[in-house]
Amino acid sequence: MSREATRRRLTEKQADTVDRLTRAALEVLSREGFAGLTVRMVASTAGVGTATAYTYFSSKEHLVAEVFWRRLAATQPPLADASDANSRVVAVLRQIATLVADEPALAGAVTSALLGTDPDVSHLRTRIGIEIRKRLMDALAPNVDLDIVETLELLYAGALVRAGVGYASYTEIADRLEKSALQVLANPEL
Repeated sequence: MSREATRRRLTEKQADTVDRLTRAALEVLSREGFAGLTVRMVASTAGVGTATAYTYFSSKEHLVAEVFWRRLAATQPPLADASDANSRVVAVLRQIATLVADEPALAGAVTSALLGTDPDVSHLRTRIGIEIRKRLMDALAPNVDLDIVETLELLYAGALVRAGVGYASYTEIADRLEKSALQVLANPEL
């Protein structure tokens, strides 16, 4: 069975290599931080040749963005059993905001990586954005207002950048994001 990666479809063996690289990236990040992380170091930790690693990841930013994408994709959206849309939206935003909260090295690296200009990062940024938009729209259903969705996306993106640059912890940002989202939802004209 093949699985899709950022740059191409993968065989089972290739998917295993990519999995090893993404796990090794987390290990290297925790030791070296984003500034010290290199694709070469990750390849060595994963027991993979550097050229092989570059076959899958064009840069360290691409590698870290892939780690975040995989984490997001593997996380099921909060259950939609809340009766009101506001509670569902807040649950989605809180889940996304705290996705990397317990891993400060990864959190900072994700912020740096997703702001990069690498075309493979751009592709992942789009995939991540589409997934988050889908989750927000599902939470707002059946009364989806695209202006509200876009405002919530701006709130979430700004909040994560603030957390990523260290203005507040991800937990504090999640709390602030909840308050801001509820203000927008209560007064869509803001």
